[in-house]
Amino acid sequence: MSIPDWICMAVLERCFRSHSRSSVLQGLPFGGVPTVLLINVVLWMMLLLVFSCLRKAAWDYGRLALLMENDSLTSLFYGEPSEKEKSPSESSAESFPTVCLCRDEEIRSKCGIDAVTYLSFQRHILLLMTVVSLLSLAVILPVNFSGNLQDGPENFGRTTLANVSAKDSFLWLHSIFALVYFIITLLCMAHHSTQLEFRGDEKVSRTLMITSIPREISDPGLITKHFHEAYPSCTVTDIRFCFDVHKLMKLDLERRKAMKGRLYFTTKAQKEGKVMIMTHPCAQIFCCDICGFEKVDAEQYYSELEEKRTDEFNAEKNRITMKRLGIAFVTFRDERMTAVIVKDYSRVHCRRRPQQSSVTTVVQSHKWGVSYAPAPSDIIWENLSVCGSRWWLRCVLLNILLFLLLFFFTTPAIIVNTMDKFNVTRPMESLRSPVITQFLPTLLLWMFSVLLPFIVYYSAFFESHWTRSVENQVTMHKCFLLLVFMVIILPSLGLSSLDLFFAWLFDVNFLDEKEIKFQCVFLPDNGAFFVNYVITSSLIGTSMELLRIPALTVYALRLCFAKSQAERIHVKRVCQAYEFQFGLEYAWTMCIFAVSMTYSITCPIIAPFGLLYVILKHMVDRYNIYYAYVPTKLNQKIHRAAISQVIVAPSLCMFWLLFFSVLRLGILSLLIRPGPFAGKQPQSIIFPPPCFTVELLACKSAFFPLQTWRVMFIPNSSIIVSSHHMTFSQSSSWMIKMISSKL
Repeated sequence: MSIPDWICMAVLERCFRSHSRSSVLQGLPFGGVPTVLLINVVLWMMLLLVFSCLRKAAWDYGRLALLMENDSLTSLFYGEPSEKEKSPSESSAESFPTVCLCRDEEIRSKCGIDAVTYLSFQRHILLLMTVVSLLSLAVILPVNFSGNLQDGPENFGRTTLANVSAKDSFLWLHSIFALVYFIITLLCMAHHSTQLEFRGDEKVSRTLMITSIPREISDPGLITKHFHEAYPSCTVTDIRFCFDVHKLMKLDLERRKAMKGRLYFTTKAQKEGKVMIMTHPCAQIFCCDICGFEKVDAEQYYSELEEKRTDEFNAEKNRITMKRLGIAFVTFRDERMTAVIVKDYSRVHCRRRPQQSSVTTVVQSHKWGVSYAPAPSDIIWENLSVCGSRWWLRCVLLNILLFLLLFFFTTPAIIVNTMDKFNVTRPMESLRSPVITQFLPTLLLWMFSVLLPFIVYYSAFFESHWTRSVENQVTMHKCFLLLVFMVIILPSLGLSSLDLFFAWLFDVNFLDEKEIKFQCVFLPDNGAFFVNYVITSSLIGTSMELLRIPALTVYALRLCFAKSQAERIHVKRVCQAYEFQFGLEYAWTMCIFAVSMTYSITCPIIAPFGLLYVILKHMVDRYNIYYAYVPTKLNQKIHRAAISQVIVAPSLCMFWLLFFSVLRLGILSLLIRPGPFAGKQPQSIIFPPPCFTVELLACKSAFFPLQTWRVMFIPNSSIIVSSHHMTFSQSSSWMIKMISSKL
């Protein structure tokens, strides 16, 4: 063994001593991977058994997407099943493999084009991970195993790059394959981008969405006059103003709920006579007579409730004209006219004023925000009232709160190690069991990795974005950046405790005085920890997504607090079928893919488990999209943004290889202070290709233009372009017609 390699072994021993008090990093045989894999397989099978039992006991929960308001009122209240409910393939035990094998055309007709695009993205990632797994296991793993720096066949370090000597000429293979992975990823995503269908309704529109109109303007003739004078070649065919309908939509939902309850009990009373119910929210839980809950006539109760809600609805509807927003949808005769106006207003950012008219000072057209109109189904109508400085204030405060929260709970590893400081896991650690020392930390890491992105998701939800597309895109970017930061970067750098993180940030003598150095980043068991994390995410994580425990809990609670059978029907068919959160699921898929790709060179054993995750994730998402979620239509930009973020994974792989080579060469030690590798000759030629790749990444602005971020955070920006099959006057008035229907 050469002197540099001997010094490297000494550094590893020092790193293990410094981590001896942590329950997150332990030097167990083969990193505890076989034990964690066995435990996860057992728990995965148990969770699948629970899922099968739940589907038989509560099948309605497993097919919430099929129970929505698509059925007629007759089938809703008289119990006549629809054709979908009669389908044996959807009620039998074979439904899971059936939907996994069904064609994309069936999913497209049921769930929409966005679901098919998302599943196609996953298939490209699956193909990519298959290639990476084969190359990593067939080439990189034997090269790593050929080294002699780690002792014992049960040592996990023998499979990692840390086992290869710095003088080994085979290190060229690692840098070459890292570059190959990057190129394959580019080609794979380029192929996926060519398969994105051109949507004509997102590129051409006769309708513009205009914001920042003075609220006192109620005469559409002023808007028409302005466009006629400023743009003589453009003809306005319709103008629709927007109103604050948040309260109106809430009252409409309550009115419909009461109406359905009245219809249900009217029908039941005709068959069985008068029905008495207890209207207290806890009456279904404490249903005994001792509790003293009063019983009332169900039909009379819901009739009075419907009348009350209808009166409130009509009163609010009459007041709606007083709640005018500074937003209007203006429809022109053809698309050429809208293109002229959008182009003119796009020059405002270059300090050029748009065309003027005699009423410019009245309508304040120079302050307008003009963009193509989103599709009505994409607009979150109740959020339109949150605009201007109010929206920006809400956004800034929410993100400051989010930053403070995530600053003190930066990563799941920090939370786990902070728990160690208070001896939370000390009694378990004393058992000296690999189940505790390896499986429990990875399970906690996965649990906190699920919790923190949900906090980010709800922060985007409460920002009150105007469209579902922007909300999903903001969620995807924020969650992915958080997951990469807290799951890959900080734990990999050894910043796995809160005090260590603060010391790294603020202590200028940290690198001189602290015992943990950057050489500890590539500990063999550090790679094993990420392998265990991917295993846990692959098996327990995907099975929990299949169970949807949080949604199941909310579903059960709402059923318990429903006042009657009619309200339980309402819960099943209206309240619990959510839209598929493409932004959050994109972020999760790309996070595990990034972990697998980042360590596919330094720790190649992680690649097949990353492939396992993508396979199971694809099957689970395919099932959930078809059965558990309602169809969602989004803008195509979120799918293109996901393609951009995939490039982060091979980039991190390159950077990790660069970081490892710099540590081996001792350059970092020379910059900080003289270290054990300071005098080493650069026999290891690993880092020039990564350097080239990092520079190449800096020039890839086409993948992630800066305008995307501007579009995400400005509520009235040009986010969607749509040409509707109906006129937009009909589309925009849908907001009122939908609410006032069936009065």
